[in-house]
Amino acid sequence: MSYERNLTYLNNNRIVYRRLPITDIPTEENWMYMYYKDGTHECYELFRSKAQITTYKSLKWHLLVLWYLNPQLNQDKFAALAFYICTKHNGFVSFAIHDDLLRKIVYEVSMLDLEQPPKNKLRKVIFKPNCGLTKEEKLKIVGIFIGRTKRITEDNIYECMLEINNNGNKITIAKLAKLLKCTSRTIHRNMCEELKREKELLNQQL
Repeated sequence: MSYERNLTYLNNNRIVYRRLPITDIPTEENWMYMYYKDGTHECYELFRSKAQITTYKSLKWHLLVLWYLNPQLNQDKFAALAFYICTKHNGFVSFAIHDDLLRKIVYEVSMLDLEQPPKNKLRKVIFKPNCGLTKEEKLKIVGIFIGRTKRITEDNIYECMLEINNNGNKITIAKLAKLLKCTSRTIHRNMCEELKREKELLNQQL
């Protein structure tokens, strides 16, 4: 059974789970979006799509990002946040996790060095909060910017996958090809196994 995500605890406790880039300078910026020609790894947008956390690896990454973005948390508060995230009916995870295993994961994450930011996907187009654009308008803008580059890359494909998913639509090779103005064969050739798995996970959560 799938539950609707409940962000109440995070919002009430002022937990940061989304952060725009802080040092990377956008190539182009206005009140609606920021465009990074070479991309940025500094944008963290947890729980942006409807997709739930489906693996222990993904869970550990989400908890690490929350730990990194919220340096004000002590270990007890971080543990409480982790248990909230992992309570299935709160809608963040798709699987049940034993308390002892979660305590082990929380301890391992809390011991990690945060001098280096958690690994993150490269983003090129980032829309500002409350920009007022519809999902269709956002998708069109992403298509325009990504279409400027002649070369189809995994990062470009992932960017389009995110926007299609956030638009509430199923990700297909045909839609990606149309958005990137290339052939379906080109998409197939440039999609790694990780992207294929991500595509299936995003589609399953619609």
